[in-house]
Amino acid sequence: MRQELMSLPKGLADDVARNLVMVANLIDEDPEQAYAYARIALRLASRVAAVREAAGFAAYATQKYSEALAEFRAARRMTGGVELWPVMADCERGMGRPERALAMAGEPETQKLDKAGQVEMRLVAAGARRDMGQLDAAIVTLQSPELASTAVHPWTARLRYAYADALLAAGREDEAREWFAKALESDKDGATDASDRLAELDGVEFVDAIDDLDESDEIVEAPAADETDAAPGDGDEDEDDEDDRV
Repeated sequence: MRQELMSLPKGLADDVARNLVMVANLIDEDPEQAYAYARIALRLASRVAAVREAAGFAAYATQKYSEALAEFRAARRMTGGVELWPVMADCERGMGRPERALAMAGEPETQKLDKAGQVEMRLVAAGARRDMGQLDAAIVTLQSPELASTAVHPWTARLRYAYADALLAAGREDEAREWFAKALESDKDGATDASDRLAELDGVEFVDAIDDLDESDEIVEAPAADETDAAPGDGDEDEDDEDDRV
């Protein structure tokens, strides 16, 4: 990205870089704000492939799939690469065209992807099958050497999770539980909610203690020190009563 920005005048390159950094920092926590920064970068340097790609991911994160696809296509035309092929196919799914996403999974570009890209494409294809109501086909699509491997890669947890979720949707609960457990085992970064899904299958319910409090419950506080002191004259009255009893 830095190399691509070197084609711009230094001051402009610095402005674009700052906006791209904000996109990267915010895209997970505040995608709408990330999208706003991406639009600024796009206005400043629309002929830079990295900017078009960042704008595409920001649009994708905010579910603007048509816009994201347009930006990804532009970036791909500039670079000639295939790395964006899976996310482009997923944009087709987001636009309600799963059959198009499935067709892309069978095109030559898929064979040019690295292993991570091919797994991503398999996940998209399985999702497209599910969109079309083809649950059994989705399960078969996910069955692969990568799924069967005991090696753990950055994409392993998501692949196992998708397989478990498809099994559960098909009513194969015991198998789904096994694969959710495998997904959790490989999910070192918490990329999935496999632990919650396992708990749900086991009938475990987590309750927030604060939410569980009845709104009518009042917190009893200790009285202030001056409230515990005897009122003026109280002590004298007690002494007088005691004298009367003597």
